[in-house]
Amino acid sequence: MLLVEDSEHDAFFFQQAMQKADVSFPLRVVTDGLQAVDYLTGAPPYSDRNQFPLPRLVLLDLKIPKKSGFEVLEWIRAEPPLRDLPVLILTSSSERPDIFRAYDLGVILYITKPIGMTSLRALVRALAAYWEDLEHGPQPDLVSFAMRRPG
Repeated sequence: MLLVEDSEHDAFFFQQAMQKADVSFPLRVVTDGLQAVDYLTGAPPYSDRNQFPLPRLVLLDLKIPKKSGFEVLEWIRAEPPLRDLPVLILTSSSERPDIFRAYDLGVILYITKPIGMTSLRALVRALAAYWEDLEHGPQPDLVSFAMRRPG
């Protein structure tokens, strides 16, 4: 799993929630949009796929430096080998235009960052269950965290 998150604080608490929830899945963290693209293409310093495997799932913040989350998402959807890579938005933005745009660009779910360790642990558990069975899509416990497309 690739977490694209510019806040060291948020990335730290995500990893803490993984430990406290007693779940494990391979997690790599990059801090900006250019690093995300470099990671996904295997460009240096991410060229060793044993050390930096291609993720099966991307958690993408929208408000990141160098390339926004939307720019990264548009790039992913335009790259034939990555086009079907599952992407979940994990952001602090609950703005309707952001939600519309993300779903239009093919995200699986749009999740606003939970407040508090209890909620974050529950999200991490739900992500772990999804990670174990990506083929069947997000289960209801993960979907419950998502913002639906405004209609």
